[in-house]
Amino acid sequence: MSKTSLADASASKAMAEGKDSIDVVPIDSEITDHELDGLAVLAPPTNEPVVTRRELWSYYLYYNGDNGVGPLGFSMTLFQSLATAAGYDPAKGPGSSCLADGASGRCVLPWGGGTKAVASIVLIANGVSFAVMTLIFTTIGSAADYGTFGRWLLFTVTVICWAAQFASMSLTSPSRWGLSMGLYMVGFISYGATLVFFAAAFPRLARNTQHSRNLREKLESGEVTLEEYELEESLEKNRISNISTAHSNIGYIVTLLLNLSLLLPLAEDPRVNNYCLVWMTGYWVLLGIWWFIFQQPRPGPSLPKGESYLTIGWKQLWLAFKQYKKLPYTFIYLFAFFLLADGLNTTGTLVSICQNDKFEFSFLQNTYLGLAQAITSTASTFGFWYIQRYWKINTKKMFVVTNVFSIFIPFWGMLGIWTTKVGYHNVWEFWAYNIVFGLFQAPYYAFAQTMMAEVSPPGYDNMFFGLFGLSNRASSMIGPNVIQAIIDKSGDNWKGFPFLFALCAAASLTIWFGVDVQKGRRDAGKWAAEIREKRKADGGEFKIN
Repeated sequence: MSKTSLADASASKAMAEGKDSIDVVPIDSEITDHELDGLAVLAPPTNEPVVTRRELWSYYLYYNGDNGVGPLGFSMTLFQSLATAAGYDPAKGPGSSCLADGASGRCVLPWGGGTKAVASIVLIANGVSFAVMTLIFTTIGSAADYGTFGRWLLFTVTVICWAAQFASMSLTSPSRWGLSMGLYMVGFISYGATLVFFAAAFPRLARNTQHSRNLREKLESGEVTLEEYELEESLEKNRISNISTAHSNIGYIVTLLLNLSLLLPLAEDPRVNNYCLVWMTGYWVLLGIWWFIFQQPRPGPSLPKGESYLTIGWKQLWLAFKQYKKLPYTFIYLFAFFLLADGLNTTGTLVSICQNDKFEFSFLQNTYLGLAQAITSTASTFGFWYIQRYWKINTKKMFVVTNVFSIFIPFWGMLGIWTTKVGYHNVWEFWAYNIVFGLFQAPYYAFAQTMMAEVSPPGYDNMFFGLFGLSNRASSMIGPNVIQAIIDKSGDNWKGFPFLFALCAAASLTIWFGVDVQKGRRDAGKWAAEIREKRKADGGEFKIN
């Protein structure tokens, strides 16, 4: 294809499409029409400040504190423990103890005029939590793209999560299992929201590092091709994503070690588990507060006249869904990741239920198992990043490797239906599970986030990361409800694994063979440029045709 100057190519392209102008960055180098399609919105807005070292470290430290040990792990253990202590063995009737010698292994609580298994109640709590997250992400998720709303939204959900965790000090008797369920859900919902709205800052952060700016200058001067630029920029995104994920796992290790400083000397204190939750939350407050102090302002556009923060999100999502044909790979990835996250999140919950039963809700034993997972997670995140950087492997190929083990984990649990020799029935299997999860699922989260950043339209980060959060955290409305119904009917926790295996396998195959990241990135860039042009033509108003 013949070369033309960018200005000439821009004008020709704009005239061909019936436009007066197109949003591109004027440069003197020559570029092919093919490259022009992918270049339109690769440049970050010029008014966004370059990321400082202090800001980047505050980003890492927030994620270090927001490691999930409390709201994601120990809160559920405390809730399940209190519910089990309050329940009774259905084989022996009301008044019996689920924890007595000779108990049948089943445990139920009064529920809706009847009874329901404790494991099912835990899964219901998860399912309802994910439904609430869905409402949050769809209603106000993309509204965070406007002004400074996203910054204050993250601060608000963070404070709510901290408050729910500190309130766990009140959970001191089995009769408070209902309160425990409520605090677990509030903490879990707000924790999931912190992950989504914090992750939404990632694309803007990654494209404003000094290295990303230097890459852009090299592209504009013709020193690198568009393909070379895209690969190097993707590696920069992976660098930040992997380091932040590693920090989350480092925080996981530190938090668990801090727990040991309480669990070992206070082993006989009935409130030691509550102390641990407060201790973990204090650690997050200490490390997380700096992000809100050192984060530089990168506000989005002002909210259009006549719009509300409570309705703009739905309108933008409707616009995005109407445009799915222009963003095919973005939506294929979101749909497949919806199923994959549902399967993997529910698998983790089900394995945790089995693990808690096996170790009798021991915070100490869960701390040891968590350390095994955290140490391997940290090592594998740095290891995967080194391998990717050294051989310059693209994000999708690295993600595929982790997907194999996403399928393997529920497959192993499925074997437990037919035998007790394997399938999460033995102590050694929970050690193996936590190690394997650490080795392959920690990089999975880093690469999943980078994949989303690759196919998200620039400038619409919160909108599409809200959808990503819907896929990742809020997707799990299907899995927990299906699994709890299976468990309630069969009385067997392991009967839920075949459904989860099928879900993870179908989702992984869709990502492997149905998502073209390079084409998806360029489609997203062109879509964002078209929307900006339309907004200019409409005088800045938000309209849907």
